Amino acid sequence: MAFTTATLVDNPCNIVSPLLPENFLSSELRKTVFSGKTRSEKWRRLQLKRLKQLTENHQAQILLALKHDMGKPATEGFFELIAVRQELKLAEQELTRWMRPKKISVPISFKPGEAHVLHEPIGCVLIIGPWNYPFSLTFQPLVSALAAGNTAVLKPSENAPATSELIATLVPKYFPSDVVNVFQGDGLIAAELLKQPFDHIFFTGGGNIAKKVMAAAAENLTPVTLELGGKSPAIILEGADLKVTARRLIWGKGLNAGQTCIAPNHLFVQQELIAPLLTEMKKARTNFYGSNPTHSKDLARIINSHHFSRLKTLLEAARQKQQILLGGEIDVPKRLIAPSILEIKNSQDPLMEEELFGPLLPMLPISSFESALQEIRQQPKPLALYMFGGNNQQQEQLLNTTSSGGVCFNDVVMQAGIPELPFGGVGASGIGHYHGKAGFTTFSHTKSILRRPFWLDLEFRYPPYKLDISFLKKILG
Repeated sequence: MAFTTATLVDNPCNIVSPLLPENFLSSELRKTVFSGKTRSEKWRRLQLKRLKQLTENHQAQILLALKHDMGKPATEGFFELIAVRQELKLAEQELTRWMRPKKISVPISFKPGEAHVLHEPIGCVLIIGPWNYPFSLTFQPLVSALAAGNTAVLKPSENAPATSELIATLVPKYFPSDVVNVFQGDGLIAAELLKQPFDHIFFTGGGNIAKKVMAAAAENLTPVTLELGGKSPAIILEGADLKVTARRLIWGKGLNAGQTCIAPNHLFVQQELIAPLLTEMKKARTNFYGSNPTHSKDLARIINSHHFSRLKTLLEAARQKQQILLGGEIDVPKRLIAPSILEIKNSQDPLMEEELFGPLLPMLPISSFESALQEIRQQPKPLALYMFGGNNQQQEQLLNTTSSGGVCFNDVVMQAGIPELPFGGVGASGIGHYHGKAGFTTFSHTKSILRRPFWLDLEFRYPPYKLDISFLKKILG
């Protein structure tokens, strides 16, 4: 995406882009919020109800669009619907509690004053969705934004055109234009939207584009949430149930053809476990996808020719070096690549240069648990960190000596399915969190409020000051 960061005019609220409708201004959606009506719980529940109806009334169309864009099996497409519905369910259950003002205790010197904090809407938010989960990762943050009382502009990914078109068609049927807008298009449209003075920008995607989003947001001092990715490693140690471990790794790497931000990117495996783990992975892959996964109806395809070509080049290079331990099947016309396990000797291998974001899974032998931790600490902080086996002490060591967006023991990907668990990265893997209460907080401003009566107005607080410092220390502690 070719985002621009040109200096904006003095009054950005009056910007009209040649690529956007002449009558579109983000300030118009801000007016809805600043009218005060979005602060009511009734208004927020109405928006959540509208979104719930959208997901329920058009399930078949949504699954068909995901099938068209990525060849997603219906079950994997349904996971996207489930993710949004779980988010909606939690918001509906907890909204009253989330919105409730919180009383704050005040020092005796401030009494009889009363203080509390209030979560208020921040305004109009821009949500830029990704292509890998084009429905759920566009609508999940929208749940949080609406629950917090905001209006929103959605920019679905142009790389998932069927889903993008469906979102653009359905949203106006359920939401007034002063609540949610949708704009389709490529990076030029995104760049024009970023010139508008939004109150928050929520972006899911890659790090290179995130830098451009952040730079553009800086022009208006707009806060951002960046949900990125990174090379999420998995460590396999003694004590792991290798049959279950193999099933979960193959599933996590085969899910959405490996195009998942928290999919395991590579494995650190204790040397003596490599052979038996590989045996179990072969069995699991055959059970899931048959002898040739490119013939399976349960394997999604690579999103487009650009990403397919990148992965194909890496796979063919590994084939020439005889690094393929399992898999390697490929169907060029259908853009299908089977889940494949690749042998690497060290972290300098070309397969480790960047996030793979596909069904290729390099396996690296380790001499010790500490050596794996050392490798992880030398890399940018990942979005997810996985460990199979080991003991409680090693789990604590991993938690205390590494940094990552999240950690999951003895499984992969599943942590993202818990609505109450905050989801987000750290460092290169992202900024900010969402899901559940974390999402509500992200899209809210925490306003501090103090109320004091007139009836107690002590003279000693005003000049000319008559109290000495020693007395003030006594009464103020």
